[in-house]
Amino acid sequence: MNKNEFIDAVAAKSGLTKKDSKTALDAVLDTITEALEKRDSVAFVGFGTFTTASREARTAKVPGTDRTVNVPATIVAKFKVGKALKEAIANSN
Repeated sequence: MNKNEFIDAVAAKSGLTKKDSKTALDAVLDTITEALEKRDSVAFVGFGTFTTASREARTAKVPGTDRTVNVPATIVAKFKVGKALKEAIANSN
């Protein structure tokens, strides 16, 4: 499902217009992004938690060669799945 399909599904379930659904989705994504930029976490109980983590600089080997490259330190976004979402997916057979 891409963003436009997601917006259509939200509009259908919520009764909002597609324009309002897009505005709401953009606001949610912007708010999550802003929180992660400040290194805050965003938790939705049962769904999951968005956090950030620091990765140290390291040396990595290029597969299939003897060459190595230096990978700089960085901060990455992480998502931990919540219990209700994990169970919903597991029971969707």
